[in-house]
Amino acid sequence: MKKLFAVVASLFVAVAAYAGEFPDISVKEVKALVASKKAVLVDVNGTQSWKKGHVPGALNFDAVEKEFAKALPEDKSTLIVAYCGGPRCSAYKAAAEAAEKLGYKNVKHMSAGISGWTGAGEKTEAGK
Repeated sequence: MKKLFAVVASLFVAVAAYAGEFPDISVKEVKALVASKKAVLVDVNGTQSWKKGHVPGALNFDAVEKEFAKALPEDKSTLIVAYCGGPRCSAYKAAAEAAEKLGYKNVKHMSAGISGWTGAGEKTEAGK
């Protein structure tokens, strides 16, 4: 009985830990979304980084954070893709969780980040 309890408890902990994660989306998929303009991209690398170069069309989360709801479309089923520096960066969660809190149901994470984007030879856009 103790073993069963331990297994069940471990399962609950694993599910709770996973619950805060967002599905990953690849650089290739994001490239297609940039071309089709069928998603809102959110760069969470900070204003200086965003000005140097970001995925084309990406919002600067630092600049829109206080009025994030106004920066996003009304349609809560719109795909929102948040990213930061790279695979080990977790700053993207600020934007992903904010979008989720606003009721967006389709929030993903480009875990490759801007380093993966540029590493794949994709072009960036400079900010002003």
